[in-house]
Amino acid sequence: MEVKNVRKSFGQTQVLKGVDLRVDRGDVVAILGPSGSGKTTLLRCLNFLERADEGTLRFDEEEFRLGHMSKRDVARLRKRTAFVFQSYNLFLNKTALQNVTEGLIVGRKMPRDRAEEIGRRALSKVGMADRMNHYPSQLSGGQQQRVAIARAMAVEPEIIYFDEPTSALDPELTGEVLAVMRQLAGEGMTMLVVTHELGFARTVSSQTVFMEHGVVVEAGASREVFEHPREERTRAFLQTDGRAEGKD
Repeated sequence: MEVKNVRKSFGQTQVLKGVDLRVDRGDVVAILGPSGSGKTTLLRCLNFLERADEGTLRFDEEEFRLGHMSKRDVARLRKRTAFVFQSYNLFLNKTALQNVTEGLIVGRKMPRDRAEEIGRRALSKVGMADRMNHYPSQLSGGQQQRVAIARAMAVEPEIIYFDEPTSALDPELTGEVLAVMRQLAGEGMTMLVVTHELGFARTVSSQTVFMEHGVVVEAGASREVFEHPREERTRAFLQTDGRAEGKD
């Protein structure tokens, strides 16, 4: 996937000012930056939760104008992706298994028995096999986020977008969610991750993007960005712990 010149304004406020980004198959791309840099807005534009004002998106061999996407094209591209929200976005009146299978049964018209087979497998993969029949109110924040990741995995996406997946969690619960994400990365899942976890970005991601004021300040192989940042602003940010500056 490659996007060019992505622009988005809310009223008179320019949030994205011409962002370029490329994600190759199997990449884990970490997007870092201070609050208000446009990280989450970029992710939401890429999954059409927000409509970009301008820009182009190339997905495999197809190119689309982000400001003029048809509903049919949006629906078609969404079927190839999945989104993990920072606030989990689970149905409170449905069990973990039902949360994972709902999109398969309702959105993709999959037979219930097949959807439940996929759902059980996905929940087992994220360590939630013994919590399949629990409701969100019976789960910790980390467990709820693992259900959300299982829901994303169940649709067999080509790329998963993660929007600050650990920002609402304490350190112990953060670790269990990052462990699942490391597992996915090791299996070759393509991921685009907005995060304030510098350790994850440095050790797991293949590419790192640093944003500020709606533009990409620096992008490159994660090892190079962390060990030899070219821009002074990148160096200053990486010297912080990332958590205080990185939340959107």
